[in-house]
Amino acid sequence: MLNAYFVSDIHIGSPTDSRATLFLQFLKKLTTGEKVSHLFLMGDIFDLWIAAHQYFIDKYQPITDEIVRLRDKGVEIHYFEGNHDLYLKHYWGDEIGLTVHEGPIYIKLGQQIVRIEHGDQMDPDDRGYQFLRWFLRTPPLKFLMPHLPGRLVVSIGKKSSQTSRIYTSETKTISREETIRKIRTHAEMGYKEDPFDLIISGHVHMRDQHLVQDDQIAFKSVNLGTWLNLPCYYQIDEAGGRLVDLGNVS
Repeated sequence: MLNAYFVSDIHIGSPTDSRATLFLQFLKKLTTGEKVSHLFLMGDIFDLWIAAHQYFIDKYQPITDEIVRLRDKGVEIHYFEGNHDLYLKHYWGDEIGLTVHEGPIYIKLGQQIVRIEHGDQMDPDDRGYQFLRWFLRTPPLKFLMPHLPGRLVVSIGKKSSQTSRIYTSETKTISREETIRKIRTHAEMGYKEDPFDLIISGHVHMRDQHLVQDDQIAFKSVNLGTWLNLPCYYQIDEAGGRLVDLGNVS
């Protein structure tokens, strides 16, 4: 039985914001509805989550509880680190029992080979962001973050989050045409490195679906955009794949 769901870039900033409410409704529907085989949390689910600090665990307990209920029902759940949620392995992996990824993965779903990633390496020419991404994942920071006081971690994380938001919401979307070109070029380059049938990404706050089919290449590219304006999920079941809107949020 295949019934897989994909969400990305929800950017939940507080337990009471509209996106948190909508995400909880989405999770509860999965928990109580038809059988779900997979859930892919493709990064930036929270506007900020760093390591296993109690601050984040307490703040988002209702969401964590609902994800645990899905896990207990046998759903295979994957959580991809984004640029707003970092160092997830100890809590979300070791304690909660999800599979945590720092980069892209390939997985077979039904008859399709699917490449899944957060998408924050789409533009290797942007050296400023690539340096920030590298710096945030250096061993010294990985070691220090779980041991710093909660308030300091939140302060550091908020500054990083604000910098990243400027990048994804403004710099990357100045030109829709240029942003779409980067999404599709990244997909084609990834296909040439290791072919797939479908690539699903997020990070770039612009939704896009694109089918590539010629004599040498055949695949579909999907970017989920962001819940900041157009919440959606992608679903793959035995009947195929589809992008489903959840309605606008304020």
